[in-house]
Amino acid sequence: MKIVDLSQPLFDGMDVYAGDPEVHIKQIHNLDKEGWRLRYLQLSSHIGTHADAFAHMDENGTTIDNIPLEKYIGKTLLVKIDDEFSKNVGLAFKDGKLDLSLFGKLKKAKPSFVIVGNTAELDLELERKLLQSGILTITDLVNMNELPKDKEFMFYGVPLKIKNGDGSPIRAFAILD
Repeated sequence: MKIVDLSQPLFDGMDVYAGDPEVHIKQIHNLDKEGWRLRYLQLSSHIGTHADAFAHMDENGTTIDNIPLEKYIGKTLLVKIDDEFSKNVGLAFKDGKLDLSLFGKLKKAKPSFVIVGNTAELDLELERKLLQSGILTITDLVNMNELPKDKEFMFYGVPLKIKNGDGSPIRAFAILD
């Protein structure tokens, strides 16, 4: 068994999506003074490697705290935009521009979720249509070059249970046989 960490590290001052708030991570307590370490985190719900809730882009969408955990876990395949998509599994993209022209093909495949990372780009309107159609999106993954091509793997990307949340940073990883 091999575990592939697919998550970006979160750190003070990291790059953010244009217009989003900056990330601040500050040491509040330390071992010398209080006897323990404690950090204060200030970050958005869509920072780094993160999962989107249906409510992210749909007024009537389900919030992250009301989406069952199993929706963020499942068999997944690494695919390319021009591949034929397998049905009823997660689809992971590590390169290419995913735009609205892929919507019909993705919807027909009925993926558990769509994962986007490395150099792949998810168009805003495609993301909106996927979420409004009940297909979860998980974005900004790294290390996807370590995933197998043409072989299923188990993906795990569980969000924090943020009340009425529109998304959440996640610790994403794959388990390979």
